[in-house]
Amino acid sequence: MKASTFFIGLATGLAAGAAATLFSTPQSGKELRSSVKTASTDWKEKLSDVKEKVNGLKESVAKLSDEAKTVVPEATDGLKDSLQEWQESTAPAKEHLQLEILAIQNAIEALQNSITKDKKDKKDKKDDKDDENND
Repeated sequence: MKASTFFIGLATGLAAGAAATLFSTPQSGKELRSSVKTASTDWKEKLSDVKEKVNGLKESVAKLSDEAKTVVPEATDGLKDSLQEWQESTAPAKEHLQLEILAIQNAIEALQNSITKDKKDKKDKKDDKDDENND
């Protein structure tokens, strides 16, 4: 729903309510005409104020929209540049960490091989002893 449609409906409803109130109160014809004239003038002023506020709101939205069209792309470009700089600055550390991880993986593999070899050697020695004892 557009804001202008809402405000027009609001003004119409207020005017109808004011008119109903004026016509339902007991007054003489002269007093009623005077009240209607005063109320009409008041409502015209209030409607004019509402129109001014709506126009001000439209202008604010337009300015905000224009600023967003320029500021958002600039901010996006800045963020992209910052991200690229960060990636470039962390690249050496990333390579170093990858080398460290590779060295750790190689050390673990060597340790596993050593443990497997030790177990195999112990088992072979035990089998040799068992063979000697059986002879």
